[in-house]
Amino acid sequence: MHTALYIFSSILIIISFIPLIRNDYWTFRVFEYPRLQKLVLTILSLVFIVIFCEKSTTFYVYVTLLCGTIIYLIRQILPFTPIGKKQILRAKKNIPDQSISIMISNVFEDNTNYEGCISEIKKTGADVVLLLETSHKWMEELREATDAYPFRVEKPIDNTYGMLLYSKLELKDSEVRFLVEDDIPSIHTKVILPSGELIQLYAVHPTPPVPNENPRSTERDKELLMIADEAEKSEIPVIVCGDLNDVAWSYTTELFLKTSQLLDPRRGRFFLNTFHAHHFFMRFPLDHIFCSTDFKLKRMKRLYNFNSDHFPILTELQYERSADIEQEENTLDVDQDDIELAKEKKEKC
Repeated sequence: MHTALYIFSSILIIISFIPLIRNDYWTFRVFEYPRLQKLVLTILSLVFIVIFCEKSTTFYVYVTLLCGTIIYLIRQILPFTPIGKKQILRAKKNIPDQSISIMISNVFEDNTNYEGCISEIKKTGADVVLLLETSHKWMEELREATDAYPFRVEKPIDNTYGMLLYSKLELKDSEVRFLVEDDIPSIHTKVILPSGELIQLYAVHPTPPVPNENPRSTERDKELLMIADEAEKSEIPVIVCGDLNDVAWSYTTELFLKTSQLLDPRRGRFFLNTFHAHHFFMRFPLDHIFCSTDFKLKRMKRLYNFNSDHFPILTELQYERSADIEQEENTLDVDQDDIELAKEKKEKC
């Protein structure tokens, strides 16, 4: 039993620190996902070693290593708890004509619970609905339900990367682009708020670094950083949303936030895990919404998953002219090393 505990602890220590190796191959990137799970298992491992293992040099070495791992993981997790600093402030007043609510849902292409999805769309009444993994079948099944959304950008694809964007607010200059891969679209459009304010919206769903889809994170990272460049250069407020196939705390997501100068409403609040909906112990925050400093948060919550492997999320943001000044110091600092790393990643593929 002692040997088994030490072997298990060794594995936990290795997979906790292996993401520090900034290699694009999936074996390095995938271990960024289960940070909370690694923390729980590491604490349990430490407890079991203290209870069951004899005091020896090996005992003290492992206790020290596990304590160090726990401290490291806690430091990585704290920014996504109420203890962390909030990047986006809560809106203190309600300005309906400057607000936008967005529902994001990866429907899981093989899922046939169309009525469940329709019910959730109607229940939320969101201004903008982004549906991912949407095939031609999904588009047809949702046709009647989306009649309430006169503005739309539809790109159904039967490869689990189709996208459907529906809006009650007027859209302008809408286009579907294939930034990195010929079969992986992203939607770029401007949204006109009732106040007349123009917002740039990017909807994305890059491939994950997993063996059965893409063994490297290269394409995903490049697409996100290309969007970051556009967001940073935008002269109007920006929202980026979608299934990023990356966790909120990964170094790639942090690099995205640094180079785009966008804010994450999860920081200082919660994890808001969205995947996997059917396995409570293996859940990660993969579906995201980021915005420029022009916005404050009204609400953000997880919705019913209607048999999908993802939980949808609903976020309501409010544009405020003074928000940029109040929140300008809340963006993550970017240095020359970050700029060079982002440039290197964008030059790959």
